[in-house]
Amino acid sequence: MVAEADEKLITGLDQSVDESGYSVRFDLNGAAETRLLRLVNPDRVAIDFIDTLPVVPIVTPPDNAFVATVRHGLAASDRYRFIYELKQDAVSSIERQARSGGEIVKLTIGNAANVVPSPEPVADAAPAASQEAPAPRRDIEADRDLIIVIDPGHGGVDNGAVSKSGTYEKEINLAAAFSLRDALLTHPRVKVVLTRESDVFIPLDERAAIGRREQAHLFVSIHADSIRAAGLRGATVYTLSENASDELSRQIAATENAADRFAGAQWQRSAPDVVDILVDLTRRETVSFSEHFAASLVEDLARNDVRLIKNPKRSAGFQVLMAPDVPSVLVEMGFLSNREDEKLLTDAAWRADVSEAIADAIVGFFRGEQAARASGTE
Repeated sequence: MVAEADEKLITGLDQSVDESGYSVRFDLNGAAETRLLRLVNPDRVAIDFIDTLPVVPIVTPPDNAFVATVRHGLAASDRYRFIYELKQDAVSSIERQARSGGEIVKLTIGNAANVVPSPEPVADAAPAASQEAPAPRRDIEADRDLIIVIDPGHGGVDNGAVSKSGTYEKEINLAAAFSLRDALLTHPRVKVVLTRESDVFIPLDERAAIGRREQAHLFVSIHADSIRAAGLRGATVYTLSENASDELSRQIAATENAADRFAGAQWQRSAPDVVDILVDLTRRETVSFSEHFAASLVEDLARNDVRLIKNPKRSAGFQVLMAPDVPSVLVEMGFLSNREDEKLLTDAAWRADVSEAIADAIVGFFRGEQAARASGTE
């Protein structure tokens, strides 16, 4: 969700507690569509604002009998969600009224004696292991396309890593991207876009821009790097952070970010500095979502016996992951500097198995199929 001049905004947020229970007043600079949800296991009340972003601090609710905490973040590219965890059973209502230059939306959570409830669709929670994930795009409806952008790293004049035997990373990445695309397309209602489908050079910023233009639910950059420690092998899942989680992450990020040294003059223009508070807010929520997905992906890869390096979930300042509103991860499938890894990376059957595991993890995370598998309901 990118802010435009006429973007609908939440410009004020006031909380109060009275005999009716807990109330929160949202001041908007226009009229926004809202959606009220009841989430169970644990019990929560959620309110979505469509095409609307907050530009005010979100603070902890004051002490009250009904609401314990509030979490918030993007629930989809066009939806911002507030989730209120309940201390006890409660009902909720929404009241709306016009104000000069906009609208007031008031959410009240209390007992049935004092609150006339508004209709609330009820949704089950995600699996217990993921309860802290920002409620987000996991609840994509089954009848909506799940949009995944796959980014085969390097290409064209940028070969990426080259093994001692002459294997080019750019070729491995493209083959793996095709394999992941095919695995994803075995699932219904999934749309897949590749940032490149041939041996061409695409600058890092343009790769990220493709994810934004497609309004992707997830951007996955595929790599098979090289490192001086030839004994190091296994897959790694990276997310974006300003500071690298460790020296290995810093080295790999520096290598990947250097890819734009191949860019011609037409790509050497800098975008204006992004200082808008909306973009900063959106980026924070996007990074948080990416972190939760990366942790889930690592768990699924381990469960499918995909070899991982020690501490396989890492972070660094990868330029290709910097789209502010598209959850993004970089997957190093292995290291071309390791002979055993190279043998696997060049094996189409192995790539297909890993791609199937990643595809199942992606679709399961966004559509809750992990929960069904875990409970044996499939």
